[in-house]
Amino acid sequence: MNSHNQRDLAPERLERMRAFVREKGVARVDEICRVLRVSPATTRRDLEQLEAAGHIRRVHGGAVSTESRLEEPLFDDKTALQSREKRAIARAALAFIKPGDTIYLDGGSTVLELARAVRDRANLTVVTNSLRAASELSGQGPRVIVIGGELRRLSQTLVGPLTQHLLGDLRVDRAFMGTIGLTAAEGLTTTDTNEAFTKRKAMQRASEVVLLADHQKIGKVSFVNAGRLDDIDVLITDRKAEKSFIKEARARGVRVVLAEE
Repeated sequence: MNSHNQRDLAPERLERMRAFVREKGVARVDEICRVLRVSPATTRRDLEQLEAAGHIRRVHGGAVSTESRLEEPLFDDKTALQSREKRAIARAALAFIKPGDTIYLDGGSTVLELARAVRDRANLTVVTNSLRAASELSGQGPRVIVIGGELRRLSQTLVGPLTQHLLGDLRVDRAFMGTIGLTAAEGLTTTDTNEAFTKRKAMQRASEVVLLADHQKIGKVSFVNAGRLDDIDVLITDRKAEKSFIKEARARGVRVVLAEE
C-alpha cells in the first residue's frame, strides 16, 4: 500500500481506535493491535494523536477513554457484548437470592441482567446505585432504595464520597457486584476512582459478596483498584473463564460457579 492510501485511511483508523477504547473503557496496546490489525508502532502513534485531541488518556501498556458524554452509547454497547454469557451468569445468580433478602445491585451490564431477572419478586429489597437497575424495577417487583451520589454518566451510576452517607447506615444480605478487570494479584479494577470508592463501600456493607464477571473480564487490569480477590465470597463466571485463574480463586477461598449458557 502506498503512503497516499495510508494517509487516506488514517482518519478512519483513528476513529475506529477511538470507538474501540471508548467501548472497552480501558484497552491494552496488544489488544488494539489484534482487534484493529495494526502494528504496535502505529497504535502508539495513533494513541498519541487521540490523547492530544482529548479523547483518551494513555496509561502503562494501553489507554483509558476520557469520553463520558451521555450521548455516547457506551453502556448499551457493553450490554451487547457477551450477552449470552451475561444472561447465563444472571440466571445462576438467582440461586443466591432468598425470599425476604435485602440485596445490593452494582452498576454494569451483567448486574443489570440480574435486575431484569428479579422484576417479579416483590419479596425482596433492592439497594442500588444503578439508574438502569432502578429503572428496570420502577414499575413492579422489589422494594427499591437508590443511594445518592454524583452521577457518572458513562456507567449510569451514582458514585463517590456522597454515597457513603446512605451505605454506611445499611446492611445487605448479599452484594452483587460487577467489574471491568479481575486478576488474582490486582483484584477488582475499574476506570473511575469514584466508582471504585462506592464499590468498596458496598462490599463492606454486605454479609456476602457475589461477583458477576464473564470470562472477558478475567486477566484484565484497569486503572484503579476496587477490591481484593479475598473480598469476594462467590464468583459467577462462564465456562470460557481461564482455568488457572479459577484454580487460584478457589485456592484463595472463593466459591466459583460456572454458569451454563
